[in-house]
Formats: sequence, C-alpha cells, structure tokens
Amino acid sequence: MIADAHSMDLSQKLADSGLRATPQRELVYQLLLAERNHPTAEEVFQRIKASSPHISLATIYNCLEALVGCGLVKPVHFERAPTRYCPNLTEHAHFHDADTGRILDIDLPASLIAELRKLLPPGYSSDSIELTFRGHAATKANA
Repeated sequence: MIADAHSMDLSQKLADSGLRATPQRELVYQLLLAERNHPTAEEVFQRIKASSPHISLATIYNCLEALVGCGLVKPVHFERAPTRYCPNLTEHAHFHDADTGRILDIDLPASLIAELRKLLPPGYSSDSIELTFRGHAATKANA
C-alpha cells in the first residue's frame, strides 16, 4: 500500500472533495507516485491490470478524474495525444523526447517563474504555467 504520509494525504484530499479513498484510487495514486513517467490512462490500466485483473479501464479513468479533481495529480496535454498524468504538483516544465515519447520533469527556479509571469498582459494573472520543450536526447555526436 501507499506510504502512510501519502495515504493520509490521499484520504484527506479526497475527503475535502467529498470523495472517499478506495483501494482502486490508492492503487492508481501509488502507481503514479512510484512511476513518475507521465503515463496515459491506458498505460495505468495495463500496469495495474497485471496485479488486479478485475479492474476496468472505466475505473482507471474514474480514479484519475478523482485524483485530478482533488488536486493530487495534474493532467498533461500534448497536441492530439492522450492525456498523461503527473503527480509532481510543483510548478515545472516538461521535456518531450520526440524519438522515444519519454516525458521528463524540468524544475523551474522561482525567479524564472516570476519573470514569466511578468510577461502577462497588464491586468491579468496566471494560476499555472505550462511549458513544454520538445526535442531529442543529446547524443555524443551532438554534445
């Protein structure tokens, strides 16, 4: 099961949203915390189905929706691709490797986030920043 701190956080966040912690929600949340590779719902389903063969894809979608709704997970959208899920709630960017499809978190310094917010039109504020780099892994020939 989830480590106690994560379990309490999950239970509390779900309760604050009027939901309860279920074994399925705990499994999905645990997988997202353990495998921080931004899986799609289908990938979560395939990974969990191996140990819980009776779980359905609809249940996975419902669990992910609940986790997003209570603020424990963020959806990550890439053009015309299935939504991916990220448990990293700090403001950060993503790097999307065009060759492998791998998605990596990039920490953004608070000073950079502040500078980016200064670029907003006067009278506007942002709740979040979504910044995605797309490219290829550096090779020894390119390094």
